[in-house]
Amino acid sequence: MSDASIPQTGQQKEREAAQRAAEQQEAREQQQVAVQEKTPRGPLQTSRGVTTLDETVVAKIAGMAAREVPGVFDMGNAVRRAFSAVTDRIPNGQTNVTGGIGVEKGETQAAVDVTVVVDYGASIVEVGNAIRRNVIDQVEGTTGLEVIEVNVNVVDVHLPGEDDEPATEQRSTDLK
Repeated sequence: MSDASIPQTGQQKEREAAQRAAEQQEAREQQQVAVQEKTPRGPLQTSRGVTTLDETVVAKIAGMAAREVPGVFDMGNAVRRAFSAVTDRIPNGQTNVTGGIGVEKGETQAAVDVTVVVDYGASIVEVGNAIRRNVIDQVEGTTGLEVIEVNVNVVDVHLPGEDDEPATEQRSTDLK
């Protein structure tokens, strides 16, 4: 006797229907995965190839964007600024625009950390928000990466006249 001629119970019919539904759901999920693998994940991933960016590229763009903001005196912590002061005196030396910038980059997103010195009198809140806006606009517009966060760390406030060399007093050394 064949199985088709034996009448099935309600439970057997339910189990078979559930099994068929599970098999159909699994087939749909596999089809969705195949479509997602072919679909580009961002502007840097296309059907014709992938463009990759080094973190230094993103750091340079973010560094330039942060320096453009009014109220930013310098970038980086004290050690980095001291090192830059020495290297800036080298003839034909190139300014390090990535100083004070940290970047974590994935395939489609980036996070940026900015360390700055703010001019005295500038609103730190406004400068921080302006840095955040400018970095996001420049990095997203230039690279196509989504910037998920920009953390601004203010490490110092530059006071007026702080960088001026102390005036050398001219004393009379005439002995009488």
